[in-house]
Formats: sequence, C-alpha cells, structure tokens
Amino acid sequence: RRSRRRKSVAIAYEPGQGDGAEPRRARWEPRDWREQLERIREMRRSRDAPVDEMGVQKCYDSSAPPQVMRYQVLLALMLSSQTKDQVTSAAMLRLRRRGLTVDTVLQMDDETLGQIIYPVGFWRNKVKYIKQTTAILKQKYGGDIPSTVEELVQLPGVGPKMAHLAMHIAWDSVAGIAVDTHVHRISNRLKWVKKETKHPEETRVALEDWLPRDLWKEINWLLVGFGQQTCLPVNPRCSQCLNQDICPSAKRL
Repeated sequence: RRSRRRKSVAIAYEPGQGDGAEPRRARWEPRDWREQLERIREMRRSRDAPVDEMGVQKCYDSSAPPQVMRYQVLLALMLSSQTKDQVTSAAMLRLRRRGLTVDTVLQMDDETLGQIIYPVGFWRNKVKYIKQTTAILKQKYGGDIPSTVEELVQLPGVGPKMAHLAMHIAWDSVAGIAVDTHVHRISNRLKWVKKETKHPEETRVALEDWLPRDLWKEINWLLVGFGQQTCLPVNPRCSQCLNQDICPSAKRL
C-alpha cells in the first residue's frame, strides 16, 4: 500500500532570516500618508511657489560647463540658508554677471563679495565660508565639488540639507532626503514622524526610515512649495488645504 505522506508547509522568511529567527516586524508608516501626499501634489500642480520660480535649481547657468554649473549650485545653496528664495536668486544673478567660477571668486576680495551677496542672511559669515570652501575646491577637487554627502558636509558652511540638495541638483544622485525648515515643520504637522522631532536632521532620519526611496527626491520640492504657499510657519492656511479633513494638526473651522 502506498504510504500517504503529509504535505510539508514551506515557511517563508524575510531576507536575512533563518531557522529560529524572529519574524520581522511590519515597518511603521503614517496614517493616510499616501492620500495626503497625493493631495499635496494636486496643490503643487501649478508650480508657482517661490521655490519653483527662484529656487536653487533656477539659480545656476545651465549653459555653463558641468564643473562650473556644479560650483554655482553649491554656492546658491550656501547663500540660501536663512534666506528667502527671492533674495538668493537676486544675489546669484549679480554674482553670475561678474562671471561666477572658482577662479573669479578666489580673485575677489572679501569686501566686494560681501557687497554683491548682501542682503542674504548672515552674509558676513557666508563671505568667509564661500572663500574657504572655494579654496578647498580649487586645491583638493580641481575646481569641482565633491560627489558624496560625506565630503560635502566637510566643507565650511555646508550642512546636510545643502549636501543632499547638491547631490540631487548637481550630480543627479539621490543619497538621502533634503530636509529644511519647511519639510521639518510639515512632517511633524502631518505626523509623518513616529514621534516629534526637534531638528531637521532628526526628521531626515525618521523620514528615510519609512518613505519609499523613489519619493526621496520629490518630497523636498513638494513640501517646500507647500510650506511657502499653504502650510505656513505662522497662521497656516488650513481652510485652503485639501488635507484639512485628514491632517492631525489642521485648524478646522
């Protein structure tokens, strides 16, 4: 008589798991985030926020040699800290009229550079950082900018947000999420972080833990413009926001 064999049930493990391993916990993600994101895309469809018209991606000379273009991107990012897009754009235009390259900046004295970039925020510090960083680029990188976040943040006056945006814009590479004050504020308002974060770097780590990587490049552009037009730092325009009914922080009328 043919023996009946009990069918064995295959147990599927997550990659990296083996016999006796604990099942991997489901990754946390915010409630309603996909619908919230789609509605923000709808609100940003017209692309008419300051970041769209005068953001860093609009400040460099797209006809310049790639190395010069990348340098201009980095300088625009350095100028943009604590500064409105309109002011950064105007300062970059004045610099470009003088011929904005590593060599022209190194040949420029501090007073002249300061007069050109004024009134960007903390312009005196930025004169110092721009001259220091430009000298390093000339000596260490042949006039180009570094191609990794780790090297970029070592440059004077360059923080993580600038480094990630430089990777996005100058090198067309997504190494992480660029988190500025708008992304930081809105991520906390939407509860896109598991617990409240105090600083943009904390927010970047929290977002990268759950947000699909194919959205990392888009999220900065979306949220910055959304923060400039609707989700304002003070008195957000909740009545005009499509997410009013599913935003945990909405002021409902």
